[in-house]
Amino acid sequence: QLQLVESGGGLVQPGGSLRLSCAASGFTLDYYAIGWFRQAPGKEREGVSCITSRGGITNYADSVKGRFTISRDNAKNTVYLQMNSLKPEDTAVYYCAADRSFARYCRLVRSDFGSWGQGTQVTVSS
Repeated sequence: QLQLVESGGGLVQPGGSLRLSCAASGFTLDYYAIGWFRQAPGKEREGVSCITSRGGITNYADSVKGRFTISRDNAKNTVYLQMNSLKPEDTAVYYCAADRSFARYCRLVRSDFGSWGQGTQVTVSS
């Protein structure tokens, strides 16, 4: 059974850092593009970043460019989202999602991703 589990969320002060992890079980990440999305209270779920299955091509939302970095360790079947210089507006539940694809690019589009984790809460507050 394909499963994604996010971890690493928590409470952090503005300007701080967190590293989220997305661990996959029941399948190998080698064949999947992985995306990170977030949903703040009262808002739509939005794409944050994604990384292709091969080649490691990445894509970022403008709001996080230069602050967030996505990476993958296929040997550990895990994808990471390093978040630096966090702002209160980054507060949200963060979800990872998988798309079985060998495309050379990935899009921050919810409908591209068929499997989702349960999410991890990130709160940026002083």
